[in-house]
Parts: sequence; C-alpha cells; structure tokens
Amino acid sequence: MKKNMTSAKLIQKKIAGEKISALTAYDASFAGVFSDQNVDVLLIGDSLGMVLQGNDSTLPVTIDDICYHTRCVKAGNNGSLIIADMPFMTYSTPESTWINAGKLMQAGANMVKLEGGKWLLESIKGLTQRGIPVCAHLGLTPQSVNVFGGYKVQGREQEQADLMIEEALALEAAGAQLLVVECIPASLAKRLSEALTIPTIGIGAGVHCDGQILVMHDLLGISTGYIPKFSKNYMTLTGDIHKAIAAYVEEVSSGTFPGPEHSFE
Repeated sequence: MKKNMTSAKLIQKKIAGEKISALTAYDASFAGVFSDQNVDVLLIGDSLGMVLQGNDSTLPVTIDDICYHTRCVKAGNNGSLIIADMPFMTYSTPESTWINAGKLMQAGANMVKLEGGKWLLESIKGLTQRGIPVCAHLGLTPQSVNVFGGYKVQGREQEQADLMIEEALALEAAGAQLLVVECIPASLAKRLSEALTIPTIGIGAGVHCDGQILVMHDLLGISTGYIPKFSKNYMTLTGDIHKAIAAYVEEVSSGTFPGPEHSFE
C-alpha cells in the first residue's frame, strides 16, 4: 500500500514547486482508480447534488449525503488525502460547524472544506483546536450562487481582488491548511499563490495555482448540460478511464493543464 498523502506533504510539494492533482470522487470504485493513478487529493464535493442527484444547485445536499459518500470513498481509497465538503448551512455557527465537521471526520475524511471568508475565522480556529484540518474556499463559492446572481467569475475588480487576498491571509492565519480558489482571474490566483504559505488548488483559476481540481464527470466527459470553460474532457484524448486520469495527473504536474483556453482574465 502507498504511503498516505497528508497536508504536510502537500505543503512540501508547494515548497518544491511540484503541482498537486485533485479530483472529486463519490464512491469506492472511482476512489480506487483515482488513488491508484496517484491523484493527490480526493474531494467528496457537494457537487454530488448536481452530478449524482440531478439538482440544479448544490444547496439540497445534506450532511448525511456527504457522510455516506465519504464512507464510500474511504473504502476504495489507496493513499490519497480525502477532503469532504461541508454542505449548505451546516456551518452557519461555530458550534454547528464543529459538530458537523466531526461527523465527516468520523466518516473517513482527513480534512473538511468550507466556503467563505473572514466570517469563518472563529469556526476555523475552533476546528483546528479540535484536531480537524480545514480547506478554505474563495472566489466563486457555489453555495452563494443566489447572492452572486449566477455562476460568475469573481475578483475581476481591483477592490474585490485585494479583499480576496486579505481574506485568504486571514484564513491561513486562523489555521486553514489548504485553499481552493474557483473561477477567478489567473493573475489574481498567481498573487494568492505567492502570498500564501499553504497550497492553492485552482478550478478555473489558471496555471499559477499550486494544484488543480476538476469534477470527475467533466474530466470523463459524462456531464450533461452546461460544460464549464475550465473543464477538459480527457476521455476524448485517451478512450480509457485509467489513461484519462493518468493524462490529467501528468498535465497538471507538467503545467500543461490548465491552458489559457481554460482560464479567465
């Protein structure tokens, strides 16, 4: 069995200039395939509300849904770091955050992910004190889609970009060990990656992040309806799931993916 990936090893990869690969996963079979192809991080994303449950947003997903799929992923995993999303309104107060995060850790997660900025500082400090590692999430945060008025690129205005950097530094200081940045200009993602000591994982954030993540359904070309600009269908290139995952890991590692066509400015 491979040695387990840890948050400390992810930071070591950032320091060494080695890219981090991540994918969403929702069951044991795909978790096994992904981890065997050396994907560093598996995320049980609340994206399951859309790609598995058929909803038009992530909002209906429950903590029990994420716990169930985390247990499944844990069963098939072979060494990847497992991160579990905290669903909508399961971390609205520090106390509810700690309780629900504990459920995800007991289900098999190595880290939990929360969407938001400075309002989460007390919750993140409390999680860290309670032995629960945290991945923060800035930029386009899908649980706030109704506030944003749709799935729109964030951080294009200078004031908004500066605020995002300020919030990222505060989240790191509170104890966050990883930061996902979604749908932001590549130049802003570069500033964030250089400002932080923790790794940045981008999705629609350009090549300058310390790592990349995609929804597995987009990578395998089985998503229906809207296909994000930042996604890439590796099945059309390889015709084989194992080769598709290997190609993704290689392109992330080499900096080939994402290209300019997958990025925003």
